[in-house]
Amino acid sequence: MSVAVLALVLAFPRESVEAGLTGVAIWWDVLFPSLFPFFVVSELMLGFGIVHFFGKLLDPMMRPLFRLPGPGGFVMAMGFASGYPVGARLTSQLWDARLVNRGESERLVAFTTTADPIFLIGAVAVGFFHDATLAPLLAAAHYGGAVLLGLLLRLQSRGEPSGEASAAADDGRKRPLLLRAFDAMHDARLSDGRPFGELLLDGIRSGLRLIVVVGGLVVFFSVVIEVLTLARVVTVMQGVVAFALGLFAIPAPLAEAVVNGLFEVTLGAKTAGAATGISLQAQVAIASFGLSWAGLSVHAQIMSIVSHMPVRYGKYAAAKALQGLFSGAIAYFAWPLFAPFRESAAAWIPAASPSGWSAAAAYAPFAGLAFLVSLAAVPAVYVLYRLLRPLVRPR
Repeated sequence: MSVAVLALVLAFPRESVEAGLTGVAIWWDVLFPSLFPFFVVSELMLGFGIVHFFGKLLDPMMRPLFRLPGPGGFVMAMGFASGYPVGARLTSQLWDARLVNRGESERLVAFTTTADPIFLIGAVAVGFFHDATLAPLLAAAHYGGAVLLGLLLRLQSRGEPSGEASAAADDGRKRPLLLRAFDAMHDARLSDGRPFGELLLDGIRSGLRLIVVVGGLVVFFSVVIEVLTLARVVTVMQGVVAFALGLFAIPAPLAEAVVNGLFEVTLGAKTAGAATGISLQAQVAIASFGLSWAGLSVHAQIMSIVSHMPVRYGKYAAAKALQGLFSGAIAYFAWPLFAPFRESAAAWIPAASPSGWSAAAAYAPFAGLAFLVSLAAVPAVYVLYRLLRPLVRPR
């Protein structure tokens, strides 16, 4: 395979260079401003014990809901707010700190590697679809599909502690949960011991290393997609996908978006937004699928981050495909409910460039909002779980 790709690059040298430059532009305009700050902040939060603080607070709820330790709730919130591959980065840090086991790390990586609000609003809704009113539906489908996947993956944890016993053990302790959370943060800070300057320097170093790896993979897959397109390989794949989509009454013009999204999420979403002669409902559904699948480029980024962990790619890829189906279905079937409110939704989204540093500055508050909503969603879903559990529990 590698020899074939190398041969195609040599056969199309000028086009390969242009595709590589396009990948560099995507990395600098879209990924660097939206990812690098979160890489640095995640290192600071771990060093200051903030991850342990939220982990202790969320543990009694995360274990029954997702069969994950409390820090997983913080990883979910940060992953939703900051985008792929931050969820994998934080999971890797939890693994290094021995806060998660193999099964927990695999499940956590699978449903916390999502797109960030800056990318969803600026790049996809505004840049590719030229319609900011689609942002709420794209976000609901994307993050809703991730939460559904997380709830479903808990079924793979059979044989592990259910979490109720852990929560009960904590409830039996005399000190209030909030005080125990502050104790956990204090202990973690003392255990780390690095001063702020050293923490910041370590965060910048590790963030730069990771963002360079991300950029290299984006450039590589941009070139691969271009040479495969020139060699007509992508055309053959599009024909096969178009036939498969036709079986489900999905318009054939979206086959190009599916194939491009198979390799690179940005190209897939852009192709879906540019498709003509089909309903906007179908375009949004296919884009939602591609955003959740994330593309082989993001998959490679995730696997490079967790390469020192026992995370199996087959399970990860299957989980992302399932998440894509969840998100696509949510976007498609929620469209009739969402359509009447599209114009009012646009009033809440500021006008800005669809990508780049100006978009990062304009849409950054939505990343903070996603973080807070994700944290608040854990107790909300937990309350719903406690209310519904007596109704579904076998008598």
